[in-house]
Amino acid sequence: MDIQTKKLNFIQEFLRLTDEKVIDKLNRILKSERKKQIEKDLSPMSIEQLNDEIDKAVEDAKNERVIKATGLKDKWV
Repeated sequence: MDIQTKKLNFIQEFLRLTDEKVIDKLNRILKSERKKQIEKDLSPMSIEQLNDEIDKAVEDAKNERVIKATGLKDKWV
């Protein structure tokens, strides 16, 4: 069984649940696993990487390749 089929089966079973405690427990498990994955994916940035990112940001600002915060809000709302 592939991952997409497993997901669909899980969703179908989840939608049939009527016990709020079970739903809360599954939600806690999901949040916990998501947090573990995020922590696993995070790695500290080296000073060189940080300086490169700063240089790129300064260059983008000089060349007007930036979006104002209000522009981001309008784009995603």
